[in-house]
Formats: sequence, structure tokens, C-alpha cells
Amino acid sequence: MTVVSCPTCSKKVEWIEANKYRPFCSERCKQIDLGAWAEEKFVIPGAVPADPLDPFDEPPPPQPPQR
Repeated sequence: MTVVSCPTCSKKVEWIEANKYRPFCSERCKQIDLGAWAEEKFVIPGAVPADPLDPFDEPPPPQPPQR
């Protein structure tokens, strides 16, 4: 049996099919995490996309292939 820590409160949680909130320990912790994403407390880094309608916005130069 695999045991993980709840990402919200760090309580130990069994990773089993019966735990419908996994990896969270409860509905409450799941909702807290969802709220943090909604408030943009968590973000996935990335470049801001160029505006295709801006005539003065030049595309970035091509990058050499990585090996």
C-alpha cells in the first residue's frame, strides 16, 4: 500500500481507489487547493503569447535545434 502526504495539510493518506479525494485527505483540502489555483497563487511558468493582432509585435527569432 502506498502512503502519500496531502498536498494541503500534509496528513498521511493511503493511495487507494476507495479514497475518492486522493491525493488529498478530504473534500476540504481538495477545495482549498482548487481555490489557490483559482486565485492564481499557483502558476505554471511560461512566456506570454504574442498578440496576433498587434502589427508592431515582432515574432521571436528562431531558436537553433537542441540536441
